[in-house]
Amino acid sequence: MLRRYISRPRYERMLDAHRGTNDIKVITGVRRCGKSSLMRNLVERMTRELGEGNVFYRRMDTFGVPLNPTAEWLQGELLAALERADSARPVAVLLDEIQDIPDWEKLVRRLHALERVDVYLTGSNAHVLSSDLATLLGGRYVELHVMPLSFTEFEAFWNEAGMPATGVEDLFAEYVRYGGMPAQFDLPERDEERMGSLLDGIHDTIVLNDVTMHAGIGDMDLLAKLVRFVFSTSGSLFSTRSVVNALASAGRRTTADTVDNYLRALEASYVLSGCAQAGLAGKQVLRPLRKFYPVDTGLRNLMTRFSPKNYGAQLECVAYNELVRRGYDVAVGALRAGEVDFVASCRVGKLYVQVSETITDERTFERELRPLEALPDSFPKLVLTLDHYRTGTTETGVQVVNLIDWLRED
Repeated sequence: MLRRYISRPRYERMLDAHRGTNDIKVITGVRRCGKSSLMRNLVERMTRELGEGNVFYRRMDTFGVPLNPTAEWLQGELLAALERADSARPVAVLLDEIQDIPDWEKLVRRLHALERVDVYLTGSNAHVLSSDLATLLGGRYVELHVMPLSFTEFEAFWNEAGMPATGVEDLFAEYVRYGGMPAQFDLPERDEERMGSLLDGIHDTIVLNDVTMHAGIGDMDLLAKLVRFVFSTSGSLFSTRSVVNALASAGRRTTADTVDNYLRALEASYVLSGCAQAGLAGKQVLRPLRKFYPVDTGLRNLMTRFSPKNYGAQLECVAYNELVRRGYDVAVGALRAGEVDFVASCRVGKLYVQVSETITDERTFERELRPLEALPDSFPKLVLTLDHYRTGTTETGVQVVNLIDWLRED
């Protein structure tokens, strides 16, 4: 059972790179992904460097904070802390789950105008943190996005929590099945019932706090059915109209506008990502299909009660989230020669990725290679598979890599 902080070097480096800058640091991500733990670790490090009196930390959803906190209350707390601080040193202000305070953005704007004040925020809703800050601060902030545990982080947490030693493939199966929410390592025992209860609680918190409340959604039954449908069919191409038709066949009539609004609210809570088609031509550009991927396979599999079916779609979800974690902008490749699972773009180029559970069958192997070999450019092309038998580089330059090995790369 895990009780102490386990380092997450990727995010710690991101935070350290922006420490002391004039930008407001906004740590975003789905609830329970580890934002608060990262902030508490930063608080401890800053306290050692600046002194306790020069570090102001409040988490807005904990005992001791007013049940209905206001910006006026928080401003009073901050003014008192600033008066007590050592004027010869900077003051670090760290506010966790700030979106729970009405008009918080006006207070943050005033903080930003002060000298010697280094501001850090966390929040679980993109609409609140992006649109309001962008309007009020004119872009004078940097967003640091945190996700649930990567597989390498999952391995580290597993070992530090004193879990039973196991082979890497069995560990990966556990990761795919239950996902990477850090809170799972606080459970006294680990089994499907306890994991399901934990993920149920996380799901309900996200839906109630960050989707329903912030988006003003009133039809909870429709939202629940939409979440179940989209999560359990992740990796499939959809149009909004096809989602509307699927819900209608399940007994829930709705409109395309309503579905789009609900999907946007889910994306704004960071629990779901839409992955649109790229490479389209003609009228298709105006109505691209999309794939949807939950931020965590555990939350995805919760909707199917951890059914082993559609394992390939679960692997796609793992690969998609890892590409996003590594900083890529990801789309679905729509080509005449066939679909490329992911077109991952960054400032220096692209990476084309196919994901296949197994490619031992010759026809499957050729099917996965065909779209990649038809691409006209020379950007890297990658096939990720659980197989070890056909890894390497093909004559046409396509790299075949074991998915687990790829996930464990630095």
